[in-house]
Amino acid sequence: MKTLRRILFASAAVVLFATANSSAQVVVRTRMVHHRTVTVRPARPSANHVWIESEWTPRGRTYVERPGYWAVAPHRGGMWVSGHWANRPRGYVWVPGHWR
Repeated sequence: MKTLRRILFASAAVVLFATANSSAQVVVRTRMVHHRTVTVRPARPSANHVWIESEWTPRGRTYVERPGYWAVAPHRGGMWVSGHWANRPRGYVWVPGHWR
């Protein structure tokens, strides 16, 4: 009986900690500001490429800025929707850009 209790307790602890640490979003108290520097945009590789402005990427417990890049839309007529900061109860989270 004690062994069964220990197994159930250990299983519950694993599930609790796994769900508590599975948050994919990093919450910050203030929105991060892009460091606007004048950079030369590389030449467009082809007419199918769209420029994606710099965005934030979670790293550890904060965000780092990912520089802009050229990308090809995943489908015909695809439009890039830029990312933005969303206000949540505990702070701000970065909602990444996506294709529409």
